[in-house]
Amino acid sequence: MGGNGDPRLRFGNYELDSRSGKLLCDGQPVKIQPQPLRVLAVLAEHPGEIVSREQLRERIWGDATFVEFDQGLNYCIRQVRVALGDHALQPAYIETLPKQGYRFIAPITGNGDTGDSALPAVGDESLDQSFAAPITPPLPKKPRWKILGAAIIVLALAAVGILFGVRRPALPQPAAYTQITSFTDAAAWPTLSPDGRMVAFYRGGRTMFTADQIYVKMLPDGEPVQLTHDPRQKYNLAFSPDGSRIAYTVMENGWHTYTVAALGGDSKLFLPNAAGLSWLDQHHLLFSEFKTGVHLGIVTAREDRSEYREIYFPAEERMMAHYSYPSPDRKWVLLAEMNPQWQPCRLIPFSGGPGRTVGPVGACTSTAWSPDGNWMYFGVAVDGKHHLWRQHFPDGQPEQITSGSTEEDGLAIAPDGRFLITSMSTKQNAVWIHDSSGDRALSTEGYADSTPPRFSTDGKHVYYLLRHDSPESPNELWRADLESGGSEIAIPGVSMREYDISDDEKDVIFTTQTTGQPTQLWLAPLDRSAPPRRIGATGEVQPHFERDGQVLFRLADGNAFYLGKMGRDGSGRAKILPSPILDIFGVSRDRRFVLMGVPGATPSGGESVALPLEGGQARVLSLCEFGCRPMWSPDGRHFYLPVAPPSQKNPAGKTLVIPVPSGETFPPWPVSGVRSEVEALDIPGAQVIPQTNIGPGLGSTYAYVKLTVHANLFRVPLRQ
Repeated sequence: MGGNGDPRLRFGNYELDSRSGKLLCDGQPVKIQPQPLRVLAVLAEHPGEIVSREQLRERIWGDATFVEFDQGLNYCIRQVRVALGDHALQPAYIETLPKQGYRFIAPITGNGDTGDSALPAVGDESLDQSFAAPITPPLPKKPRWKILGAAIIVLALAAVGILFGVRRPALPQPAAYTQITSFTDAAAWPTLSPDGRMVAFYRGGRTMFTADQIYVKMLPDGEPVQLTHDPRQKYNLAFSPDGSRIAYTVMENGWHTYTVAALGGDSKLFLPNAAGLSWLDQHHLLFSEFKTGVHLGIVTAREDRSEYREIYFPAEERMMAHYSYPSPDRKWVLLAEMNPQWQPCRLIPFSGGPGRTVGPVGACTSTAWSPDGNWMYFGVAVDGKHHLWRQHFPDGQPEQITSGSTEEDGLAIAPDGRFLITSMSTKQNAVWIHDSSGDRALSTEGYADSTPPRFSTDGKHVYYLLRHDSPESPNELWRADLESGGSEIAIPGVSMREYDISDDEKDVIFTTQTTGQPTQLWLAPLDRSAPPRRIGATGEVQPHFERDGQVLFRLADGNAFYLGKMGRDGSGRAKILPSPILDIFGVSRDRRFVLMGVPGATPSGGESVALPLEGGQARVLSLCEFGCRPMWSPDGRHFYLPVAPPSQKNPAGKTLVIPVPSGETFPPWPVSGVRSEVEALDIPGAQVIPQTNIGPGLGSTYAYVKLTVHANLFRVPLRQ
């Protein structure tokens, strides 16, 4: 589009001014980063035309590698949709055409001349009007009757939402959101000072067990300032009533609360065996405490632990109540708990009792109250997407606050209740392979699950879980052939949580779950010669094949978990051990040993042990302070032991690889197990690789899931 010098493109309520480098909505600036703005400019210059990903790469990214470009473009498209209030499933501006590219579908007015553009491409000082390859002709426009039909469907879906008691009112449009931070990486878990003038947050993409540092920012326009230099795993943030201190939880031989001055200084131990702490007033606290093992519940006490009182402990000893939020009148508490996955939000009386679930049915990770106590707010993952909701106290219906392609987590409500601050993120998980030639991406489309990939026993295939089309797609099992480089769905249309592959690659055992329902256990042939067959429906998790046609799984019985087994038809269910366990990590290559986590010396963790399935004494392998997951390579020749979680110094963490002598199942292990990385490195042949949560292959090959997170803090207005 060229020539009369008008730099503005107008569509809907928006104007894109290429000379000033601004996107406006109803005359007001919309915050959008430069790279997404360049992508929008290129698409808007060619309305109705298909612009391929390759054409965008040549135009904007230049010589960037395929992986850098692929992840960068996905991020930019999401950011453009956020800025425009657009949605990939019902686009008004940017249409995605699978395997073709993108098309700008809104009517355009204006010329958009960019002769003096303020939107430079990488390595260029102007936004060139030409493409290196011709643009594909536009597709025919949809007939009006189809548009009318789509509108009727949308109205029908809205009616269904009302029938099921979930209100979806008019949501605040992303254009009305105000961006607070502008990091190129991530900001998470915001919390506001009591006067609302300062926000504290973690500089990083993880909200729990993060080695990232705490930052503060004066609102509205102060510069972010780093407060801590603490390499330990931590989570939760809370201001003291006077705003002078910030409390956070540290994971180190238990979970303890530390404080740091809001204006900077050294961190100090504030309260041992205390997590997720907040203040009820200047002297009284609300926090989580370990009772026995990993049983984490909510208690209240003064700073010296006097006036101690239990408020709520989950029914099952493996459950953990991590976060608690008192109502303004201190009569109620909202909490988020795990079992071991996040459960729906819970409302309990401050006087004690089991309470009831509130909010939408989904995985609740954060909650908050309005200042007047009339509204409860929730951060919940529903159908694979994490958004914000609210519900009128005490018995209103859940209402969705945010939607769209981004995900929101963390809630900080302003003192006047007129807005909240949350972390808005785009995430892309991809499966990567490391071998003798280096690292490369195995999956470049879709959303890989964080579950570590698995190699076949011959090392030729890699299995992994992937949501192919969107975060709401089924979490299907995929298989990659390393020789041909091709990938395919192993079990189409079945959404899995956990799985194990038989040694002969004939069968897969896997779990499924509907939110709020017990986990189910299924068995399916990988050649699809028969449909999947359910063999359990009472909460079975962490399945693994054993020798002799048996299936191992974690069995829930009463308020604890045990090692259980059954036949492949679901018969012969039994406990293998009389004592409780924490987790099942895997089985040895010869299927003679099962690796488990069992309660240990520290209240927050345990020990990893290897139990001989044919009888005998269990062997202690290591401490499991941060959730270690030891495993063998498919040929049993190497043993892998995670020894350090992700940190600033080692963003991906560390895993030890220890050779196993010929004819043996284990490396030459100390009798008491490995208690530190230093002890493990004393084992002959031990080496360190810079990854955790991996799937071992043969030799030096392994697979892992690489997470890319872009997140910043946003101010979201609230309806009164």
